[in-house]
Parts: sequence; C-alpha cells; structure tokens
Amino acid sequence: MSHYQKYLKLQTTGKSLSKITAKVEEVVAQSGIETGLCTIFLRHTSASLLIQENADPDVLHDLENFFADLVPESRRYLHSTEGPDDMPAHIRTALTQTSQQIPVSRGRLVLGTWQGIYLWEHRDRGHYREIVIHVSGES
Repeated sequence: MSHYQKYLKLQTTGKSLSKITAKVEEVVAQSGIETGLCTIFLRHTSASLLIQENADPDVLHDLENFFADLVPESRRYLHSTEGPDDMPAHIRTALTQTSQQIPVSRGRLVLGTWQGIYLWEHRDRGHYREIVIHVSGES
C-alpha cells in the first residue's frame, strides 16, 4: 500500500464555487497510485467541498441561491464576532461537507461524466483556504 499527500493553498473570491477538479487530478497523477482512494479535506469551518454538475453553470447558481434563502444573513445570530456573514457560513458548511472521497482507477479519479469538484466559499470576502489531498492505494 502506497500513500501520497499534498497540501494546496487556494485563494477564493467571496461567496463562490471554484472548480478544483484539475488541481486534484494533478495531485492524483503525481501520486503514482493506480488503484485506490483519494481523500480531499478542507481545513476550515466557513467553506466546504462539493461534487456537483460541471456542465451547466445554472446548477451552481441555483445552489447558491437556495442556500442564501435557506440560511439568510439577515437573521440575528449570537455569533457575529467576524461579521454578519460568519455564522451563516458556519451553518452552510455544517449542511454540506469539508471532505470528499473519490475512487482512483488506472491512475485517475473515477468521477461521473458530469461531476466536478468545487471549493465553496461561504464568506463575503475571499480567503486563503487549505486543502489536504491524500491518495492511498496500489502503484
């Protein structure tokens, strides 16, 4: 069993979905793992990772609009130390995920035809976000 791990530091823009599929695919290729599992972990509590539609951008817009309605910033939250967008960002992260696992076969991610990997920034301003990518399996 082989293991390969890499840290990526990515700059986000405020409230956006950034496609990171190619960056993750690059790490998997560097790993030399032919068959195994790729685990992606985001080390933050106000952003999340998402596997979603990568062909029609309307899907991403609809998701953003739905979450804005589901978790409004206009609500009064006790936690507001970092601004009115902070607690809603934590709730959005709690409703989504900070990690994903994707099988690796023939040295490539086994994603569906219409699937992409996204870093979802839930804060109004951009931040540097750190992602840990761990690939394990057989070379």
